[in-house]
Amino acid sequence: LAINNKRKPLDDVRVRRAIAAAIDRPSVIEGAADGFGVPIGSFYTPGAPGYVDLTGVNEFNQAKARALLHQAGITPPLELTMKLPPTPYARQGGEVIAAQLAKVGITVKVQNVEWAQWLSGAFKGNYDLTVISHVEPLDFGNFARPGYYWNYDSAEFNALWARVQATIKPEERNKLMAQAQTLVAEQAVSAYLYQPTWITVANARLKGLPKDMPIFVN
Repeated sequence: LAINNKRKPLDDVRVRRAIAAAIDRPSVIEGAADGFGVPIGSFYTPGAPGYVDLTGVNEFNQAKARALLHQAGITPPLELTMKLPPTPYARQGGEVIAAQLAKVGITVKVQNVEWAQWLSGAFKGNYDLTVISHVEPLDFGNFARPGYYWNYDSAEFNALWARVQATIKPEERNKLMAQAQTLVAEQAVSAYLYQPTWITVANARLKGLPKDMPIFVN
């Protein structure tokens, strides 16, 4: 669930963490992907080098979500707009998320848009919330990319990412990747939902198919 980090009051980390805490990931997986998915707590996937399980950083807790909004000076209802591209996971998952946010005092107006509208609107930074799957390989560096559509700007992350890029030892790089995952989870740049499960059906005698499909097509 991408969040526009420059729009008020979404520029307040307490509001972003409240949004994340209001979301029950298993319910989103059920609604968006028929239950086929693995919850994630940061912008990284299980099985990737250096992965750490951070689902407990912003775990589902409606009381905490309401308390964080109160601490941020938000008087319910907080009204936000969610732009959803045409993929089923976004349209179906977005409805589940909107219903969950309503339970903590966040009223979400859902706007279904086509891809061209999403690319010219949300992807250009014109949005509050949007649901989108990030599938490019190791695109963690987007958090250090000026003007990227999250509008996240952190000197701390930029310095950390520079160290990641300059490190060639796998063990040290994995430690730094763990720090990067933790930082963007604690700052709730987005509300991280799940890694999709790709379903492969094949004859049991067929050998060589990967357990986790590494590419989109086979």
